[in-house]
Amino acid sequence: MIDRYSRPEMAEMWSQTRKYESWLRVELAVCEVMEQQGAVPRGVAARVRRKVKIDPARIEAIEQVVKHDVIAFLEAVTEQAGKEARHLHAGLTSSDVLDTSLALQMCGATDLILEDIANLLETIQTRAFEHQDTMMVGRSHGIHGEPISFGWKLAIWYQEFLRQQERIRIVRNDIAVGKLSGAMGTFAHLPPSVEKAVCAKLNLKAAPISSQIVQRDRHAAYLSALALLAASVEKVATEIRHLQRTEVLEAEEYFESGQKGSSAMPHKRNPVGSENLCGLARVIRGHSLAAMENVALWHERDISHSSVERIIVPDSTILIDYMLVRLTKILKHLQIYPKRMLSNLNMTGGLVYSQRLLLALVNKGATRTESYETIQRHAMTSWEKQGDFHALIQRDPFVAKHLSRKEIDACFEPRSYVRHQKQIFARVFGHKATSTQSRRSVTTPSARHRTTTTRSRLKKG
Repeated sequence: MIDRYSRPEMAEMWSQTRKYESWLRVELAVCEVMEQQGAVPRGVAARVRRKVKIDPARIEAIEQVVKHDVIAFLEAVTEQAGKEARHLHAGLTSSDVLDTSLALQMCGATDLILEDIANLLETIQTRAFEHQDTMMVGRSHGIHGEPISFGWKLAIWYQEFLRQQERIRIVRNDIAVGKLSGAMGTFAHLPPSVEKAVCAKLNLKAAPISSQIVQRDRHAAYLSALALLAASVEKVATEIRHLQRTEVLEAEEYFESGQKGSSAMPHKRNPVGSENLCGLARVIRGHSLAAMENVALWHERDISHSSVERIIVPDSTILIDYMLVRLTKILKHLQIYPKRMLSNLNMTGGLVYSQRLLLALVNKGATRTESYETIQRHAMTSWEKQGDFHALIQRDPFVAKHLSRKEIDACFEPRSYVRHQKQIFARVFGHKATSTQSRRSVTTPSARHRTTTTRSRLKKG
């Protein structure tokens, strides 16, 4: 399943071959800087680079004997490079190589994630403008509130993923750090100038200070940012699941030709993609907690963190890549049902316009308490007897004393609720809001026709 949506580049980023290539890249960068400083003969790094071809199977075979991954790697390199390999790893400790190369892999993975977010943002933006005129009911506590547009909902998602994009950029900068400061971080065998020059070669920053390792608060912040990103994916997926419920059915995941929803019930069309994303968000949240547990280590370092990171860092980046690609596909092909949205908006016979009526009465001089009680009384009658709230309001003498029929009808106009949408879209999308035209417009029936249709449907049961 993961292979269907994750990009091959992300899986390759965490392959054994890529890991060992990153280790070799760090070792050779150190060697090159040492050549420039006269500590290693010229040309050693170039010759080793030409001779060595990474063979994960051979490295792992040696590791079975020596029980140490970096030593196994160095011995495998030595088998190919010969005596010149003695210039590698001079003055370094294993974590110098491991942490610096991990930073390279994490940066590469993060760049792919940022591409995923950009693609998702583009899809959400397109659909937001497509449905900026598609009216629907807004809900709080799962209960009908007031009218909104589906485009408004999408714009909220867009803004949230913009924030997530910025968070990922920040933590990318946070983990783009290498260290070559030796076994206790004191530069006992290599000067800080080597670390600085090597990190610059690798497009990393040198850690201002380190122990045997780069401090793990950086990695915890990174995994936490991925968990936040996953939470936003889950938020959208949860909304799609609710909108696809049979009783709601305002939106639906695309059901492909030949697809089957249930082994027992042939009629089923389930939001399986969104459900899958909600489940995977739990995994990434769990990984973020494990990353926080890695911050506190014994003294200058122990290895309790490394076994954890071998799982949580590759898994989290691969999973979030999968989640972003899959969510983008779901939203791109999401089936939207404007007529059902309108039907659900009108389901309560106009109860969703109660606040607008309340404010209209107060603005005309009526007391808030009496206005609230009058509207609530008719609202409860309409709710309990499945009546026409609009009609009850029109016949009420207290309301008629303060509002004309035209003023009452104006309170039942859904588009007045999104009259500031153009302005808000400009806030969210910037110049794109003025240059992008709505691709779809749903005509909203008049208030009179709307309540008549609702009343007729309620009579039919």
